[in-house]
Amino acid sequence: MKAILFALSCASISLVSAASAQTAPTAGPATTASATLRPAGSENVLRSGTRVSLKMSEMLTTKGKKLKVGQRFNMEVAEAVEVNGVVVIPVGSPAIGEVTDVRNKGMWGKSGYIQARPLSVRANGRLIRLTGSVDDKGVAAGGGAAAVSAVVFLPAGFFMTGTSAVIPVGAPVSGFIDEDVPFVPGEAPAPMSVTPTASK
Repeated sequence: MKAILFALSCASISLVSAASAQTAPTAGPATTASATLRPAGSENVLRSGTRVSLKMSEMLTTKGKKLKVGQRFNMEVAEAVEVNGVVVIPVGSPAIGEVTDVRNKGMWGKSGYIQARPLSVRANGRLIRLTGSVDDKGVAAGGGAAAVSAVVFLPAGFFMTGTSAVIPVGAPVSGFIDEDVPFVPGEAPAPMSVTPTASK
């Protein structure tokens, strides 16, 4: 009988040891897992509101009364846009604008008026939205047409017209990035460079 009790005691001790081994605490998670909380490359973002210096690639004018609201026109980037030393939008990148308001010159010395806005710029194969505005007014006719009309007689001012509004080629335009644009540094286009040729 004692032999049987001894055997049962040994078996119980073995089962308890095995259960303890199975429920032993496992090692904690690797400390590197916390690195995934911050997206990789999160600093490589062209932020909304970043200024983009543009210039007109074509002239806009109210002369001839052909300019219309909604008409698109071409611009290009005048200064490279960089983030952390990486050129994200290189010089010469094409941009598009849109005419938002037009007033043709008229009688009584009324000058022409143009208002427009940049819409987008294309860089590294991607179309980036822009915001901003540009306008220009023609100069009113000769020293105040209304004053001349008052001194001479009323109909005189009717034949004095203002000047047409003009936004010439090369005129500076300021645009602003209208969205956050993440980028990979290796994919950003490098600025254009000219390698001098050896003299013959």
